[in-house]
Amino acid sequence: MNDDCVLFRASPDGVATITLNRPEVHNAFNEEMIERLADILEDLHGADGIRAVLLEGAGESFSAGADLNWMRHAAEATPEDNLEDARALGSMLRHLATLPQPTIAVARGAAYGGGVGLVAACDIAIAAKSAKFSLSEVKLGLVPAVVSPYVVAAMGERAARRYMLTAERIDAVEALRIGLVHQVVEAPADLGPAAEAIVASLFEGAPGAVTETKRLIARVAGRVLDDHLVDETAHLIATVRAGEEAREGVAAFLDKRKPSWRR
Repeated sequence: MNDDCVLFRASPDGVATITLNRPEVHNAFNEEMIERLADILEDLHGADGIRAVLLEGAGESFSAGADLNWMRHAAEATPEDNLEDARALGSMLRHLATLPQPTIAVARGAAYGGGVGLVAACDIAIAAKSAKFSLSEVKLGLVPAVVSPYVVAAMGERAARRYMLTAERIDAVEALRIGLVHQVVEAPADLGPAAEAIVASLFEGAPGAVTETKRLIARVAGRVLDDHLVDETAHLIATVRAGEEAREGVAAFLDKRKPSWRR
């Protein structure tokens, strides 16, 4: 496997940056990139000291989706091999979506097909005004199947009906309107400062509380508001209140000082 197809670095203060690194093909992904991404994300699941994860693309684009040579090979592969490839992509996206740490997609240029899936699977997404998005699968006779849970959750069923069916290009302003991204900046050069500001906000929170809140969102999304859910959330806050972070946070507030997790 070519490890250089995805780069990884971690700063001393706990920010991990994952860079899709096939700029010559606009960071289109193939089986090597999917495997490398999956390995990095699996390592991050158990990583101590990492408090935020940035996902970006090298060069002009975020990701143009699936590599055409890989897709050509897939068209000639056995059904079993195709299923294995699709499951590998699905597993990687689930690893990304369920990382304990908050994740931030930093999108410039093109984010097409599976690239949109990567953006949608992150907790937070920012884009340059020049970024373009497209769920282009139907134009190739394909279906955006594996990315669909994340895309529909991000933009909603109504917007997904339009953009999955038409494969239209979505500009950054429209991506913001439908909820695919959270913030649009004027120029690609503004993405770094915007990401740093989000990380700074994330670092205001206690690491354990941020992780638990991310799990909480996944647990309550789409649930019926019944007695079971009310009781489940009551048990959660009762447990958290008795924890070390809560004691430190309340004490710091009363003492008018920074809590121990603040930079």
